[in-house]
Amino acid sequence: MAPGVVASAATDSGLNHLLDPRKTWYNNKRLIALNGWIFLLLITSSTNGYDGSMMNGLQSLSQWQDYFNHPSPSQLGLLNAIQNIGALAAYPFAPYLSDGIGRRPTIFIGALIMCIATALQGASQSEGMFVGARFMIGFGLTFAANAAPMLVSEISYPRYRAQLTATYNSLWYSGAIIAAWTTFGTFKINSTWAWRIPSILQGLPSVAQVLLIFFVPESPRYLLSKGKNEQALDVLAYYHADGNRDDPLVQYEFNEIKTAIEYDRTVAANVGWKSLFNTPGNRKRMRIIIAIAFFSQWSGNGLASYYLNQILNDIDIKDSTTQLLINGILAIWNLICALIASSLVERLGRRFMFLLSGIGMLVFFTSQTIAFAQFEINGHPAAAHSVIAFIFLYYACYDIAFTPLIVAYTVEILPYPLRAKGFNIFNFTISLALIFNQYANPIALAAIQWKYYIVYCCWIAFECVFLYLYVVETKNLSLEETAAIFDGEEATKEILGQGLHAAGKHDSDVKHSGSVDEVEHHVGTLEKV
Repeated sequence: MAPGVVASAATDSGLNHLLDPRKTWYNNKRLIALNGWIFLLLITSSTNGYDGSMMNGLQSLSQWQDYFNHPSPSQLGLLNAIQNIGALAAYPFAPYLSDGIGRRPTIFIGALIMCIATALQGASQSEGMFVGARFMIGFGLTFAANAAPMLVSEISYPRYRAQLTATYNSLWYSGAIIAAWTTFGTFKINSTWAWRIPSILQGLPSVAQVLLIFFVPESPRYLLSKGKNEQALDVLAYYHADGNRDDPLVQYEFNEIKTAIEYDRTVAANVGWKSLFNTPGNRKRMRIIIAIAFFSQWSGNGLASYYLNQILNDIDIKDSTTQLLINGILAIWNLICALIASSLVERLGRRFMFLLSGIGMLVFFTSQTIAFAQFEINGHPAAAHSVIAFIFLYYACYDIAFTPLIVAYTVEILPYPLRAKGFNIFNFTISLALIFNQYANPIALAAIQWKYYIVYCCWIAFECVFLYLYVVETKNLSLEETAAIFDGEEATKEILGQGLHAAGKHDSDVKHSGSVDEVEHHVGTLEKV
């Protein structure tokens, strides 16, 4: 795809004019209830964020270090990486559960496993028990993390879908904040409870999901894929139109989803793992998805995420209280930046945010490298303080796109029949990247210190070029329209046309709904991709 050839013209979804401008998230009881259930799904990401920050914090606790006999760099690599090794073990099963038994039961199974695992982690009597518990956390998290963001995107009210799905990954930092400040609060406990309390608290989001997940509505797309048309229509009507099954918006969504699923089954033949790479459209999707998954972990962020205490030791900031404070403040900073970015995804657009994020990361990671080198060479305290400042500025840029958008963008560009499998490949790729990072980073940092940063400077520069060449703009489109822009003219006409026809049939007063002119207008904008 040539640079600049993006869907920037595709800024008007076929359903935008069907949305009631008076209906907002704060003045409609059913939308308030729906967003409450969505929040229960969003906190899945908190469990993952909690883990990285907790492991950072535990490494600063003498009680944890003493109990596990001061782990060597390679042992630290295993303790951090084992969660992702557990995740790898679950990947072959996660999409089959999400598509087979539904999004909600899959989340329940994952949350239940994590509840048991975090209890074992907190009760660990040996390094082997701690490692085994963390393996189980990763195993359970895979099921919940596969289904939860898809369910968020599939049940959200159209006006808020992009922002809510972007918030999913942003709440990674809410878990990080709780972990950072919990370890800060417990580090003065002169017993093993200094690390056992943070270990047990990691399970709180999972406990809430086990208790409440079946109150959350099931995905209309899942229901339609299983032939449960009436149930799907009921869910859309109840939450998106106050129970009115004949509302033009509901009819548009229902028929667009139904047509897209049927099109992918019969025309595009989007069935099975092989189909992820069978067509030009799917190959474009997978190229982007695999790339941004690697980029999200190989942009230097893995250094401060898991080994901040080692970096701080290298710049002569060795006081445990100071290290824990920096860890806690950094988590709050990241959450604020990520949530602001999540709220802007439909205004600024995905492509612009990815490019701004990549360029900003390159500038500030390079600056961080220079400051680190100056400290190592000259030992100036000002250089050490600059390293900390540039870490914060780097993360502000990372949070523009690589926190809020990587999950949201992956989910929205995949058609429904491939969504669970494609999203599984995204998560699998992240786990591979993390395992490499978690083994390689502590060893490389110990061996060559600031020079290791140069590798990431070069890699981030490559990322910027890739993002400029291949990222496609998708703002202000429905899930089905977004997926269709990769599949060409036939798909867009078929899917968009059916939705507009159904909406117009149920409300003759809707402006242009169902008319040939309306279909041609929307297809024309999408074709500019």
